[in-house]
Amino acid sequence: MYASVNRFVKAFPHWAVAIIAIALVSFYWFVWAEERYVSRATVVLESPQVATPDISFASLLGGGGGGNTHDLLLLREHLLSVDMLRLLDEQLGIRQHYSEHGDFFAKLRDPNVPIEDLHKYYLRRVEVELDEYAGVLNIHVQGYTPEFARDMAALLLDAGENHMNEMGHRLADEQVRFLEQQMVRLEERFEETRAQLLEFQNEYGLVSPTATVESINQVVATLEGDLARLQAQRNALASFQSSQSAELRQVERSIAALRDQIVEQRDRLAQAAGNSLNRVSAEYETLELQAQFAQETYSSALAALENTRLEAARQLKQVSVLQSPLLPEYPTEPNRLYNSSVFAIITIFLAFILSMIIMIVKDHRD
Repeated sequence: MYASVNRFVKAFPHWAVAIIAIALVSFYWFVWAEERYVSRATVVLESPQVATPDISFASLLGGGGGGNTHDLLLLREHLLSVDMLRLLDEQLGIRQHYSEHGDFFAKLRDPNVPIEDLHKYYLRRVEVELDEYAGVLNIHVQGYTPEFARDMAALLLDAGENHMNEMGHRLADEQVRFLEQQMVRLEERFEETRAQLLEFQNEYGLVSPTATVESINQVVATLEGDLARLQAQRNALASFQSSQSAELRQVERSIAALRDQIVEQRDRLAQAAGNSLNRVSAEYETLELQAQFAQETYSSALAALENTRLEAARQLKQVSVLQSPLLPEYPTEPNRLYNSSVFAIITIFLAFILSMIIMIVKDHRD
């Protein structure tokens, strides 16, 4: 028997190496490898439905929020981050757990390894998958005790929810602070334009120069109508009375008085120099437009500020648990049969290729 084995090893050394490797790896997976428990959880991110006004901070800035998939990706990256690793180590002592349990190849060999090496090991024990079709995160946590695996998965969920809430609140607070700063500036501008408008009204003693101009135009139009009527009356009297008649002279005096009055009212409306009503009205309209624009801008900012405060509630991300962290009843890792089978298939395939190469080389030598 020993001689047959010896001849086989000499004739096919690569196959002997392959068989020994398969035997050693199978021994490791089936005998030596220590069992690990896997706690599973499935979560989805949800936001409260809060009714908001039509005017929004996003509409003012031309921005918009990302979808639920984007938030899930952010949550996934945080769960796998070094910051999360530090929190887990602080509260659960993962260095101690993974260094005290496990076989030589699977355990954390040094509990004082640098954080970079610990993070690499952490990524081998925690898996977070995004199911884009269902819009959920599947979390798998491996531990050497079922309680540790469950506690670690629960802490991941709690810390992830707190992180998403902090991100949402921080963004909302920044938006509110920005709008409050704008509110102060717009309020000062609004009060300044209103004060200028009131000062202008007090200076000229006119509440509304535009209305006064319209009133004077109506007066001038009435005077011109009376003037036309008197001119017609004068023409009628001149056809049969002397120019020295008392009645005709009275009409002439009335016509002259109306013309003077019309000139005086027109001078109030428009002059080459001085504070004519048309100039005063133009300045007043400019100030009124500035005050109206400042008021509308201030009102829009007030509405946007209130809406942004409501957006703070919408930014709150609640981690809704579809599958709570499982307390495993039996270990599921490592997958001994699968790992051994895959290694055996790959080894046999490589040994077969090597055999073909050796046969080809021998044929060429012959």
